[in-house]
Amino acid sequence: MAKGLFIHDHKFPKDNNSYFFSYGFDAEFFSRYKNIFSQLNVIGREIECDTNHKQTDNQLVKDVDFFTINSYKKLLNKSTRKNIERNINDAEALIIRLPSILGLYSIYLANKIKKPYIIELVGCPWDAYWNMGFNKKLIAPMMKYLTQRAIYNSKYTIYVTEEYLQKKYPSKGKSIACSNVTLNEVNEESLIQRLESIDNFDLNKKIILGTIGTVDSIYKGQHYVIEAIRKLKKDGIMIEYHLVGGGNNEFLKKIAKKNGVEDQIVFHGKLEHSVIFNWLDGIDIYIQPSDTEGLPRSVIEAMSVACPVFGSNAGGIPELIHSSAIFEKGNIDQICHLFKNSSKDKMRNEVNHNFQNAQKYRREVLYKRREDFFKVLI
Repeated sequence: MAKGLFIHDHKFPKDNNSYFFSYGFDAEFFSRYKNIFSQLNVIGREIECDTNHKQTDNQLVKDVDFFTINSYKKLLNKSTRKNIERNINDAEALIIRLPSILGLYSIYLANKIKKPYIIELVGCPWDAYWNMGFNKKLIAPMMKYLTQRAIYNSKYTIYVTEEYLQKKYPSKGKSIACSNVTLNEVNEESLIQRLESIDNFDLNKKIILGTIGTVDSIYKGQHYVIEAIRKLKKDGIMIEYHLVGGGNNEFLKKIAKKNGVEDQIVFHGKLEHSVIFNWLDGIDIYIQPSDTEGLPRSVIEAMSVACPVFGSNAGGIPELIHSSAIFEKGNIDQICHLFKNSSKDKMRNEVNHNFQNAQKYRREVLYKRREDFFKVLI
């Protein structure tokens, strides 16, 4: 087994010299690489660790060495670049996750010293940067071009989607489709219980709707749903919208007040990942209204517990859920149409389709596919 180095722009929570798990970068995330490499190091960014990260047992990342920066300006520092070069030289193989500025810089260094690497493409940089505000729009064309060139010339690429990213960022090297989201189990009992719930569901009563995502990132699209709730309310369709995710919720509160539906919006803040599945069991429909996505973890997890899912046509979402539950991103009228035309038969079909599709994301299936691909590199 070799010494591996993972590189990405993720902000790892840091307290003194200790690092903590965060959503999507938890014990399961690190274990998928520890199964392949005898030692794992990480290059990334850092963020000050808040008390939420320390409340759960085993939330400290162990047996992993980190080198992190708190600002991209640090890349202008000669000692920072030397540290990155040293880490790349010491590793036997690199896992470089894109989109990522640190990742693109590391590809340049790796090519210079002929260090073997695998690229994991988890999203479209154009979509990501274009939907982050005016300043980021200026960066989007450059990030798209550099990522396209990096993927095309990569000898080994892992795409998290089945088709979407492959079409936009083709590679002349070897590649596989392997989601970065894995499920420990997909329990048939969840499907049985959900189908029973649909049988007893009254479409004329209040619908409990939910979304998981940071509440201060406009590209997550929750504001579209809030505007749709206003229109649906006029047509007699009552929705209570539950939002899970960190960040400042003032923008969404203003949108809700402006649309006169503030009493129909519930903010839960961050929830421990261990309770997310219980939360999903308690809602009637999950909706992912994003302007940009790779392959969203929350949608796959909702599918795995047979929760009905509506989603925009962003990124890999159309690869996941039933085509009858897709709306064009930002299209409020189409969101309303989905609710107005819901029926128990449609919900059953969508739930069955989604639950069967979730089987592809079981941990044992994806681990073997990823490990077999890494063996070619190592």
